[in-house]
Amino acid sequence: MATAPIEPQETPRGDVSGFTRYLKHDLISGLLVFLIALPLCLGISLACGYPPIAGIFTAIIGSILCTFLSNSELTIKGPAAGLIVIAIGCIEDFGGNGMTGGWGEADITAYKAALAIGVAAAVLQILFGIFRAGILGEFFPTAAVHGMLAAIGIIIMIKQFPVALGVIGAGGEPLEMLKEIPHYLAEANPAIAAIGIVSLAIMFAWPSIRERVAFLKVIPAPLVVLLVAVPMGMGFDLLHAHPYSLSNHEYQLGEQYLVKMPDRVFGMFDDITFPAFAALQQLKAWKWVMMFFIIGTLESLLSAKAIDLLDPWKRKTNMNRDMIAVGVANLAAAGVGGLPMISEIVRSKANIDNGARTRFADMWHGIFLLLCVALMPTILHRIPLAALAAMLVYTGFRLAHPSEFLHVWRIGKEQLAIFVTTAVVVLATDLLIGVAAGIILKMLIHVSNGMPLKSMFKPFLEVQDVDDNTSIIIAKESAVFSNWIPFRRQIEQVGLVQQRNLIVDLSGANLVDHSVMEKLEEMGRDFDQEGLKFEVRGLDSLTPWAGDAHAARKKGLARVRRITVVAEETLEDSLILKFIEFGITGYTLMHCSGAGRQQLKLGTQRSPQVRIEVIASLSVCNRIVDYLRCEILEKYRVTLCIENVEVVRAADFIPVLAEAEAHKLT
Repeated sequence: MATAPIEPQETPRGDVSGFTRYLKHDLISGLLVFLIALPLCLGISLACGYPPIAGIFTAIIGSILCTFLSNSELTIKGPAAGLIVIAIGCIEDFGGNGMTGGWGEADITAYKAALAIGVAAAVLQILFGIFRAGILGEFFPTAAVHGMLAAIGIIIMIKQFPVALGVIGAGGEPLEMLKEIPHYLAEANPAIAAIGIVSLAIMFAWPSIRERVAFLKVIPAPLVVLLVAVPMGMGFDLLHAHPYSLSNHEYQLGEQYLVKMPDRVFGMFDDITFPAFAALQQLKAWKWVMMFFIIGTLESLLSAKAIDLLDPWKRKTNMNRDMIAVGVANLAAAGVGGLPMISEIVRSKANIDNGARTRFADMWHGIFLLLCVALMPTILHRIPLAALAAMLVYTGFRLAHPSEFLHVWRIGKEQLAIFVTTAVVVLATDLLIGVAAGIILKMLIHVSNGMPLKSMFKPFLEVQDVDDNTSIIIAKESAVFSNWIPFRRQIEQVGLVQQRNLIVDLSGANLVDHSVMEKLEEMGRDFDQEGLKFEVRGLDSLTPWAGDAHAARKKGLARVRRITVVAEETLEDSLILKFIEFGITGYTLMHCSGAGRQQLKLGTQRSPQVRIEVIASLSVCNRIVDYLRCEILEKYRVTLCIENVEVVRAADFIPVLAEAEAHKLT
């Protein structure tokens, strides 16, 4: 059963003593991660247009080198689905089509060119780490990054769908292939499609099954897929070419639907391939170098940061050192025929869940891969390509899950616009243009909301000492993604370097965007790890654009509702109690007297009444109106008035349950 590790008395460290002390935990986790990594490495390689062994080379080299070069304790290094789009794009630009039409001379030439590009990108990653540029990963706005990942997920699904159906030779641009889906369904090979559909069903169903059956939690879905798909492939006799008929149609089966692997023990070393550096003389090669470098570096930094947050011992990765390690490993992998690698988040999360303690779990997963592929290549040859494609379709779906769109929409409509724009432009063009489109749109939104151009890349900060242990940073003008890097450096210098408690005052800023709201929360965790206090002030003077805690905020008047209720004096306590229950943050009460329409007609005297005035958010207003309409207005004479009003501090009217006040009234 995979469970989160129980924290020992001291924090585990990946040194010599940690290797022996936590050998059992790391070895078991490495074995379980290997079971996930094996099929994914093969599938990602094929989807990238590389030989299947390329992904294995990458995972082995990355796991061993990074274990000793990086201080990231729980990340797993290896090929990732997020780089498929770049890799296959590079292969196709140099004239190859991967395994879709057989492995010919054009594919080999494109493959060697891609290896040279991988080497050049790795050198840039090493320089990136040496010059301590890891902080540049902080520049990219969150919505644009998530939009890019969602687009990658969609492209993976589109590209792998025909492979899962057994359609040979399908390829092209994502939007072109999307139009061809009806054709792919018509051309599907039923036997291969059966393997693909069953494999995909397992990938979607297995997480729910594991939750219900405790002893199955340790078994990963990709392993279950292989345990089902390999026997299905043997049942269809895919090792031998032969035709079969179904519904008066003849279909072909054979080894072209299986993973191509070495045919002898240690045969993997025969597949070592060296880069063709002459490809770097072509101008188009440097476009792909920059894409491998920028996207690979960004994904690796984001994954390493995410895993640090999940680390039960809250150990912190040195991002510059980790980037040097990834660059060195990429240099070695590309030098012998491997795919680009990053810190991979799915396998890293599994590593944590399986109880890993130190970075040696990553090493063990690589050693298991080496032993398996070197000693059992003929068994791996029996894996159907459709099963691997189904795993990647599921991976793509996870990247572009509908909940991602819903989550971004809840943060703010402008975030959804950036997210969707980035995704659509990536689908229509490429990754760099798509991310650039998202960044430009975000800048335009900020400028339209009053961000001064002078503060777009430079924060205006004032530092003051509060006492001997505490300082305050006062932000003016704006605090947005594009000026966050110097803002962060100031926070680190004043607080973490000097070991002082820190207050960040944002009351003087005109605009604070979503990215900065998230990153300030991350900084709070960094201060906690150092035993320091970190406080953000002034947010209540800014108006949030949405109800989410991380929503962007702007200085200005916020629109809320003023509700005025005039009712019989006997209803006073019951109405106030109900309003408090609905989340009001305060009320004004006035005793008065008056007469309604019926009293005026009868000429009777005015009666004692109570006037209750509340300023509340739209959601609270709606609850009050529904209550009065359904339960009060039919029984009592009540006057209800609602007005739109503007307030300076919108946060003062965020719904709360004032239990103490309710208790006092009772």
